[in-house]
Amino acid sequence: MERRVPDLWFTEYQTPNLRLGLRIKDVLLNKRSSYQHILVVDTMEYGRVLVLDGAIQLTEKDEFCYHEMMAHLLLCAHPNPEEVLVIGGGDGGVVREVLKHETVKKVTLVDIDEEVIKASKTFFPAVSCALDDKCVEIRPMDALLFVKGHFNEFDVVIIDSTDPVDFARGLFEPAFFKDVYVALKEEGMMVAQTESPFSEPDLLRDAVRGLRMAFEKVFLAWGVVPTYPTGLWTYAIGSKKLDPRMQKRPAPQRTKYYSDAMHSLAFELPPFINEIINGGNLEEAKGD
Repeated sequence: MERRVPDLWFTEYQTPNLRLGLRIKDVLLNKRSSYQHILVVDTMEYGRVLVLDGAIQLTEKDEFCYHEMMAHLLLCAHPNPEEVLVIGGGDGGVVREVLKHETVKKVTLVDIDEEVIKASKTFFPAVSCALDDKCVEIRPMDALLFVKGHFNEFDVVIIDSTDPVDFARGLFEPAFFKDVYVALKEEGMMVAQTESPFSEPDLLRDAVRGLRMAFEKVFLAWGVVPTYPTGLWTYAIGSKKLDPRMQKRPAPQRTKYYSDAMHSLAFELPPFINEIINGGNLEEAKGD
């Protein structure tokens, strides 16, 4: 008799009118932490999937698309990144990519929810593999408070946040970007994930405006993450002096999405994205 696959599905409501469904093989973790609901499922199409408050954070099949762009866009554009701050990102994917750069001496990971870190270490060892590295310091606390206590300390700040709701809402506000500015060194840069221009155009526009209130130079890059809403994702960058479009060092080995060619292409914005963030002002979008 032919074995039948159970018809069990996880459905992410990405917008009020858009859903993504994945057939589930097994439910590995289903719990509520002090901050959010944590779900880990094993799926037929994308392998293991980490879900926070109903939103997909990563899948085994495509996580490298996001984590490589979040880390290497700035680390390859900085002449000598040594001190890196990762905000959010308790799964460890960004930390893994950051440590591919030999110049990095210390990575500070600030994630408010220790349960996410534990879940990733248990179910996503290929993603969380660098969290126990001697160069990594993990601070389970509110990033809004952490940043206020630091001045001229970091070369790069990477804001790997969840969607801007509840405790993560403040990570998209101009006041937070100004605190990050103060925490950065003279040639420091920051990058934040700023969602999809299709599903969240207002959020993208507001985030870029907020960065322009804090930083001398603001840029936007984009890439593809298949399981994120609409598949097209953006990365907003604030810089004190450096132009992140100018790659200072080659891509590290063992990347699967980011490359030297992808670095420059990521800053070539489609006209409709320019329209969202600038009302069609292409020169402003280029950071000039």
